[in-house]
Amino acid sequence: MEKTQQQKQNMKDKVRSFEDGGIRLLKKGQKGLVHVIFSRFGLVLLLLVLQFGGLFSILRWFGELLPHYLGGSALVTAAMVCYLLNIDMDNSVRITWLVVIAVLPVLGVPLFWYTKKDVGHRMLKARFVELEGETRTQLPQDEKTLERLRQQDPGAASLMQYLQGRGGGFPVYENTRVTYFDGGEAKFAELLRQLEKAERYIFLEYFIIDEGLMWGRILEVLARKAAQGVDVRVMYDGTCEFSTLPRDYPKRLEALGIRCKVFSRVTPFVSTHYNFRDHRKIFVIDGRVGFTGGVNLADEYINQVKKYGRWKDAAVMVEGEAVRSMTALFLQMWCIFQEPEFGQFLTGNIPAAEKATGFVVPYGDCPLDGERVGEMVYIDMLNRARKYVHIITPYLILDGELETALRFAAERGVDVHLILPGVPDKRFAYALAKTHYAALLSSGVKISEWTPGFTHAKVVVADGREAVVGTINLDYRSLYHHFENAVWMYGADCIRDIEGDFQTTLEKCRTVKPTVRSIWQGKKLLHLTGLVLKVIAPLM
Repeated sequence: MEKTQQQKQNMKDKVRSFEDGGIRLLKKGQKGLVHVIFSRFGLVLLLLVLQFGGLFSILRWFGELLPHYLGGSALVTAAMVCYLLNIDMDNSVRITWLVVIAVLPVLGVPLFWYTKKDVGHRMLKARFVELEGETRTQLPQDEKTLERLRQQDPGAASLMQYLQGRGGGFPVYENTRVTYFDGGEAKFAELLRQLEKAERYIFLEYFIIDEGLMWGRILEVLARKAAQGVDVRVMYDGTCEFSTLPRDYPKRLEALGIRCKVFSRVTPFVSTHYNFRDHRKIFVIDGRVGFTGGVNLADEYINQVKKYGRWKDAAVMVEGEAVRSMTALFLQMWCIFQEPEFGQFLTGNIPAAEKATGFVVPYGDCPLDGERVGEMVYIDMLNRARKYVHIITPYLILDGELETALRFAAERGVDVHLILPGVPDKRFAYALAKTHYAALLSSGVKISEWTPGFTHAKVVVADGREAVVGTINLDYRSLYHHFENAVWMYGADCIRDIEGDFQTTLEKCRTVKPTVRSIWQGKKLLHLTGLVLKVIAPLM
């Protein structure tokens, strides 16, 4: 009782209420670039810059001595070329390293070995392997469910065998209903309704959280539920500290009874660990309902503010047995530096959802286990498709395998159609995406750009029976370097809604034709930028 009273007092003392029904923990000027520069976080950034400068100076000094000790950079380059040609590595990444080392051997060689040795995240990798093993024991596969899927589609069942095995230990479920949302506004409205029903726990893990109407309304419910004794936990990626949230934000949440962790905070030590970001978007309520998709917790995702024209996104709500895997994904990240809590949250019965149809697999992708799960699922869907594969994605920075899968599907008669943004959020990524257009179009892949604004949805739907909605972009960062998650569906009713949303989105698109003018639209500087960046695309 005393703790509850204290939380209520903190609500009065530390938050500001707004007419929109939400609350804010920050005052004007407590976020943004200026605040970052003049805060403790600014000191961290300064120390990082000084470290990079020191390392660069050492390498330049080493470069002057290199010819004397190793017989010249040509010998080192030749040795590295031989090494790179004989190791197991994606060819696109291999070519990039060959170019970097050939052009800048003094900088390229140390950089390659630094990244290859995984300095900074060996312990994290070992911990994730341990947590994944414990999760598998809590997520057994119902063999009858798998057999029913095998009878309907042996190819899809083979994909499930991969996800249950090397793909991370994610079982396929029945008795699960999936609802599709064609934008952040629809997800936000339903999320608020579901939050009011929370009785035991609320877990959320997001790449971006930013104060405003969306997060303010959600935070008001979270604080109120925490005061009622609900176990509320918030986790977000450390990149939020660059622009959206101050470094002390977890303490502000904890004052309201909300437990909070930040994944991979930026610290004053140079490490490859920063390359791996928590790009997941998971919201779990009482283990009975879960949300995921492209929608972060910030106002641009519900078109409350306009940054790049209209914002187009997608999300799903999962109800029923499959939510167990979403809870497990959250707990894996939450328990990195503490004792796991799988038994407490994964062993109870979950009521079957009403009007549940088809098969559902929530799954995750970890950049530390050597498995590109997100890419493998996409490639498998492309290889098995017979009629069409329709894709909405914000980015298109492909490795050789995924580009080949897209082209081959089109070449064997499948209607492969991609929708990308007409208004980009990142100019470099936009330029790189366009460098893939000519090759894809030459194989019969269709490409359209959504003219009202930015498409942030990550949606793949195939043959009217199979779909994926989640956080996984078609770019190197998502496929190689980020922690990601998604929901695979087969035979679910909402697949009709997903395909319907694709067709509706297509109505406001520009068709890209296989000509230089249509692809680049006369933007010569953008064209040049894409050609130059193509060389180092896997490193971006």
